[in-house]
Amino acid sequence: MNFQSAINQLQTIKPNLHQEDFLLTWEKSEDDLKAILEIASILKTMREQNISPRVFDSGLAVSIFRDNSTRTRFSYASAANLLGLAVQDMDETKSQIAHGETVRETANMISFLSDFIGIRDDMYLGEGNKYMREVGAALDEGFAKKVLPSRPGIVNLQCDMDHPTQSMADLLHLKNHFGSLEALRGKKIVMSWAYSPSYGKPMSVPQGIIALMSRFGMNVELAYPEGYDLIPEIVELSQSNAIVSEGSFKISNSMEEAVKDADIVYPKSWAPFHIMQQRTELLKNRDTKGLQELEQDCLANNAKFKDWEYDEAKRKLTKNQDALYMHCLPADISGVSCKEGEVSSETFERYRIPTYQQAGYKPYIIAAMMFANKFEKPTEELANILEKNKNRIER
Repeated sequence: MNFQSAINQLQTIKPNLHQEDFLLTWEKSEDDLKAILEIASILKTMREQNISPRVFDSGLAVSIFRDNSTRTRFSYASAANLLGLAVQDMDETKSQIAHGETVRETANMISFLSDFIGIRDDMYLGEGNKYMREVGAALDEGFAKKVLPSRPGIVNLQCDMDHPTQSMADLLHLKNHFGSLEALRGKKIVMSWAYSPSYGKPMSVPQGIIALMSRFGMNVELAYPEGYDLIPEIVELSQSNAIVSEGSFKISNSMEEAVKDADIVYPKSWAPFHIMQQRTELLKNRDTKGLQELEQDCLANNAKFKDWEYDEAKRKLTKNQDALYMHCLPADISGVSCKEGEVSSETFERYRIPTYQQAGYKPYIIAAMMFANKFEKPTEELANILEKNKNRIER
């Protein structure tokens, strides 16, 4: 990368990200999204060229994970460390939340010397993104009342609606794979449901993909068996995005038909919208018996669609028999991580390293979200880092 050229390119973009939380990609302008991609690319190159981008001398990046995570948890920690922040993971079981501590109180108590709060809350439909906004409102009050010296930024590390750090990392992966954002125009990406021997997987990844990729002139095809719908409003948003970007949006009920001539395929299991609605109510009511019964019903229904596996036969239907395979990981790999799953072992192995490369963009995307939130003029701060040219590792 030519750093000066990259910074000049960033200067042509007019984002509105300073002191703004990053909760949903569709709340952000196209310039906002492009700025994140550019900053992430610059930070990645700095790391590769042994340039330290540590802009914080101290401070915390707090993480709140209400669901299990490997890639996103370590990506968040890596991003914070890259910029010079220490990470403090909040274990709610060891906090005073169990004793009735409110969201308002918790948000302020963890934020006295914190710069960011990253939250994953994808278990309850209609609750995850709402919780993030409640935390944000509490931080606004704490800062306005001078309880907090500064207002920490919030990064959505996955909620019930969107997984913006994942979809933005995926977009950067596609941008670099095909050469530019403009090169994505007219490319066919298939976001397909795939069979899994488990139930209850969030809808936020497929929703994030269709809502984001439809903004860049891509031909988006959403494929799933009948009954495995996503949140209707997000599907409608994606359809509208495709019209504005002069791409296309289509829904299919056949994986074989959907992947024909595809440039990119993203086979990923999710729980249907109506099932997640039922599951949320059962979770709220702590209805263990009801949850067990729902799980058995869902697993039985999933089993009707074991042919929704991405394999070599389906790969050969794609563009040049070699569409780029994508997955947020971990994938359910037939014969490896499960008996029957989302993708055949042969097909996954063919694209395994590219999926690792795909995942490798996430720390830089998160770091870019932090950087853009903290600095009103990110180009000037990036230029200062380059001028200092401080080595990350002294050799």
